Amino acid sequence: MHVTIEDAHKAIAAARAKAKELGTQMCIAIVDSGANLKAFDRMDDAWVGSIDIAQKKAKTAVFFGMPTGEIGKLSQPGGSLYGIEHSNQGLITFPGGIPIVDEDGVMSGAIGVSGSSVENDHAVAEAGARAIGTTALPAHPWRT
Repeated sequence: MHVTIEDAHKAIAAARAKAKELGTQMCIAIVDSGANLKAFDRMDDAWVGSIDIAQKKAKTAVFFGMPTGEIGKLSQPGGSLYGIEHSNQGLITFPGGIPIVDEDGVMSGAIGVSGSSVENDHAVAEAGARAIGTTALPAHPWRT
């Protein structure tokens, strides 16, 4: 199941509201479960460079079924995923990308946010994801 366009718009609206609450401008990308762009919003004055980063954060989160910040922890020198950011035409391994999981525990897509500190990016992405589902897949042996 892919995230619907209606849900993608709800996620963007919730993410925008959180960004405004934090006083920042963001680029917000929603991808479906195949990592295809479903919806995108660039708030006024959001950095142009954040367009690509937001999309890559969403893609990274859906490819690996976990928040990009968690992948970042595993991709540090000596980590089990060291160098992974060089795969798949470039991934982002710092916070701001979160899977979107439906009520049945199925990942329907992901959200990626860029434009501020990684803490703010993560908070805005989480607000968007939680507006339409949860942010974690059921337990799996390889997930942290």
